Amino acid sequence: MPTMWLSDSQKIGVAFCSGGGFFLLGGVMMFFDRAMLAMGNILFLIGLTLIIGVQKTAAFFARRQKWKGTAAFCAGIALILLRWPFFGFLIELYGILVLFGDFFATIAGFVGNVPVVGPYIAQALEKISGARRNADLPV
Repeated sequence: MPTMWLSDSQKIGVAFCSGGGFFLLGGVMMFFDRAMLAMGNILFLIGLTLIIGVQKTAAFFARRQKWKGTAAFCAGIALILLRWPFFGFLIELYGILVLFGDFFATIAGFVGNVPVVGPYIAQALEKISGARRNADLPV
């Protein structure tokens, strides 16, 4: 079996991020269950920290261009914890789009190779990101 280029802690971070995504999806499917959304947020942040490191994570969220996204993301988490899960999730989703919007064009390039649905998903991701394929990546 071929090995991945990720270290062991980064592989664990990918697992945490995936678990966070599944919990967020489950929280939305369970009509914005507050506990599942909160767990998804925690797992996602832990996974991101394990993948890119503590200093790079702090630098990513503290960048001047990302302040609006960071504020929206944190406000969304706070609203979820304060028992406003629907509005918290919407505000958090806006923060995620602002923070990670630069990555959507990169992801669209990979997803475009998937057989039947790939081109449609790639087209949607490029529209969301504003088609900034060669933009400077934040990390």
